[in-house]
Amino acid sequence: MRGRTGEVGARDLRDFLAGAFRLPADVLLPADETAPAEETAPDNDRSTPGSSHSEAFTPAPPRTPPRTPARTPDPTEHPSQPSATPPEPAPVDPSLLPFLAPDLDTVPATPRTPTSMASPSRDSDLRRTFPALSPRPSDRHGNGEGAPHFADTWWGNAWVTALEEGALDPKRLLRGRSYAEKGHVDAITVTPGLVLGYVQGSRARPYRVQVRLRTLDDADWERFLDAAADRPGDIAALLDKEMPKSLAESGVPLLPGPGDLAPQCSCPDSGHPCKHAAALCYQTARLLDADPFVLLLLRGRGERPLLDALSRRNAARAARAAQEQEPAPLPGVRATDVLANQRERRLPPLPPPLPMPAHPEQPPAYPAAPGGPDPFALDQLATDAAARAHALLSTGRDPVGGLTLWQDAVRLAAARPGSGLTVTTRSLYASLAKATGRGTPELARAVAAWRQGGIEGLAVLEEPWDPPAGRFDRARPLLLAADLPAFRPWHNHLTHPHGHVQLRLGRDGLWYAYESEPGDEDWWPRGTPDLDPVGALTGLGAPSEL
Repeated sequence: MRGRTGEVGARDLRDFLAGAFRLPADVLLPADETAPAEETAPDNDRSTPGSSHSEAFTPAPPRTPPRTPARTPDPTEHPSQPSATPPEPAPVDPSLLPFLAPDLDTVPATPRTPTSMASPSRDSDLRRTFPALSPRPSDRHGNGEGAPHFADTWWGNAWVTALEEGALDPKRLLRGRSYAEKGHVDAITVTPGLVLGYVQGSRARPYRVQVRLRTLDDADWERFLDAAADRPGDIAALLDKEMPKSLAESGVPLLPGPGDLAPQCSCPDSGHPCKHAAALCYQTARLLDADPFVLLLLRGRGERPLLDALSRRNAARAARAAQEQEPAPLPGVRATDVLANQRERRLPPLPPPLPMPAHPEQPPAYPAAPGGPDPFALDQLATDAAARAHALLSTGRDPVGGLTLWQDAVRLAAARPGSGLTVTTRSLYASLAKATGRGTPELARAVAAWRQGGIEGLAVLEEPWDPPAGRFDRARPLLLAADLPAFRPWHNHLTHPHGHVQLRLGRDGLWYAYESEPGDEDWWPRGTPDLDPVGALTGLGAPSEL
C-alpha cells in the first residue's frame, strides 16, 4: 500500500512539472505565419512550396503528456478489492493554481492579451515611442501604375522610395509590406539616427529590428535654421504637420536617398533588407505622414529644442534689426534748434495744433479696491471731465464753468443714468450732499428739478420771485376756461385750491408743474415745462381729475 501510494505521488509530481512549463494552447500564430521553420534559415527566392522552407508548411501541434489525477484512498475499502467507482481527483491547493497548466479543469481559460515592447515612460525630447499602428487594406491607394503608394504624403513616399531603390530583393519588400499592412509591427521608438521596432514573425518572440540614418552635423542645422527663419510660413506649415518642399530642398539633406537607410535585424536572414526590416521602414513612413518632426528627430533634433532654437534666432534677428534701424523723427522742435535761434533772436514757428477729435473718448476703467473710491463715480467724473474738455477745445468755453458748487453737484447727480434711489445712487447722493452741506432728500428734489428744466428748473424750485403784471395775470383766466378751479396766487406760484397741484412761472417764461400730497406742502417737480399753463398740466391728468 505504501509503495503504490509513493508511485502515484511521484507520477503526479512529474505531470505537474510537465504541465507547468508547457506552452499555453491559446497562443495562436499569425494567419500567414504558420511555419515556425520559416525564420530558421535565410529567406531566399529559391524556396518552393514543397521545400522545407515553404511558408505553407504547417507543423504538428505539440503533444500533451497524459495526466493521471491522484486518487484518495478510502479507509473502508479493502486493498485487495478493486474500486467499483472511478477514482475522484484529489483537491488542488488554491495556492498552486497560478503555477498549474492552463488546461487544468480547475482554471478557466482566458484569452491572452499580446504584450507590447513600448516604453513611453522613457520618452523625452530626443526619444519618442509610438504604439503599434492598426492594420490597413493593401489596395486602398491604387494609382493604375504598378504598386499603389504606401504613404499618404510626398515626404512619406520619398522615404519609401529611398527604401525600395536601395533594396536588393523586391520579393522581400513585398513580404515586408504585407507584414506592415497586416499589423505585424509592434511599437516603434525613434531617437536621433535610429528607428527601433519589434516585428512579429512565426516565432513566439518577435524580432528586434533597427534602421539607422545619418544625423546632420552642426553646420547643416545652422543652414536649416537660417532657411526656416527666412520663411515663417514654413514653420507654420511644420506646426500644422506639413513638410514644405521649399524647406526640404533648402540645401540640407533632410530626406534619405537610396542606400541611406541601414537596416539590421535579429533574424537569420542576411537580405538587405529582410522582410522584417522592410516592414519597419514601411510603418515608419506612416509615422512621417502623421508628423514630419519625426524625420527631424531622426536627423538629430527634437521638436521642442528645434522650436526653441528658432525662437532664439528670430529674437536675435529682431534685436539686431531694431539696433540697426534709425529712430523715427519726433514731432516738434529740437531744443538745440531753439537755443541756436535764440542766440540770433529768432524763434522757430510753433508746430500746427493736433486735429480735433470728433467726440470725447471713453476713459479707462478704474478697478475697484477695498477702501478706494467708487469706480462708477470715478468713471462718471472722468467722462464728464472729458466732455467738458472737448467742449472747451471745440467752442472755447466751458458750458458749466459758471456753476456754483451746489449747482454742479446737482448736475452730476442728475447725469447719473437711471431713476430712483438704488444702492449706487444712494452712495453717490450721500457723497455729493456731504460735500455741499445739504441733505440727501434735498439733493434728490433738486435732481428732479434739474432733470425737468436744467439750471432754470433748479432756480424755479429754489427761488420764488415776483413776476411782472401781464403774463402771470393772464394765466388764471386760461385755467378757468379749461374747466379748472381758481388757482391761488403767491409770488410766481399758482396753487390748486385742493393743495395737490401747483404751477410756477420761471424767469425763462415757462410754466413748471409741481405735485404734493394735499396739505403737506411737499412739492416735487412733475411733467414738462410749457409756455401754456394748461399745457404744463397735461401730463398730470385730465382737467376733471385735477
